[in-house]
This record gives sequence, structure tokens and C-alpha cells, in this order.
Amino acid sequence: MANSISADDVKRDAQSAANEARSDLNEGARKVREDVRDTVDNLSENSGADRLAQRGAEIANDAVEAGRNYAGRARETGQEYADRARMEAERLYGAGQQKAHEAAIYAEERYDEVSEMVRRNPAQSLGIAAGVGFLVGLLIARR
Repeated sequence: MANSISADDVKRDAQSAANEARSDLNEGARKVREDVRDTVDNLSENSGADRLAQRGAEIANDAVEAGRNYAGRARETGQEYADRARMEAERLYGAGQQKAHEAAIYAEERYDEVSEMVRRNPAQSLGIAAGVGFLVGLLIARR
């Protein structure tokens, strides 16, 4: 059970991945902003609008590519966490099924033992049942 992953762990990991993606996007936007500012500052008047337009297109392409990369990473991370959550749910379901099966076997064995005891000692069983019934009646009557 050392490898079990709780829903809180999955949520915490997903939040961490989202925060990391947000931080990376902010950093990318800051770099793009700085590149645009540097480009505008470095362009001289006689280099013209063509160089500015070309540099702007390059920056825009870089930003689009960075956005695609981050979206792909977020999608992969989300799928990974969904798969981990599904595997954990399946493991828990299997463990629950196993425990239910064990409880059913235990109850069946105890039922067989009690049935056998009642068959061997019917008078004693009847006396015990009457005593238990009397005690339950007393407890209920006091309320």
C-alpha cells in the first residue's frame, strides 16, 4: 500500500502542474514583451517597418509555439493524473470487492457454526434466545 495515491495527492499534483504552467506562460509572455521592447529600441528609423514587421511575426510565431507546447504539456499531465486516478479507483474497487468476499465467507462460516450448535443443543439455544429476548425487552422498555 506504499504506492497508493489519494485523491488529495492527485489534486495537489494537478494544482502544482497548473501553477507551473501558469508561471511558465507568464515567464514566456515577459520574455516576448522584453523582446518586442528590445526590437523596437534597436530598430533605427531607416531600417523601416519591414524589419519591425518581420521581428513581430517571429515573436508572434514563438509565442504561438510556446502556447502549443504548454497546452500539450498540460494535456499530457492532465491525462497522466486521470490515468493515475482511474488506476487508484480500480485498485480500491478491487480491494473492496475482496473485503466483501472475505466478510461473506466469514459470515457463512459463523452461520454454519451457529446452525450446527442449535441442532446439537436445541434446549440450550432456546434458553439463550429467550434470555437475550428478555434483556432486549428490558432495555427497550426503559427508554
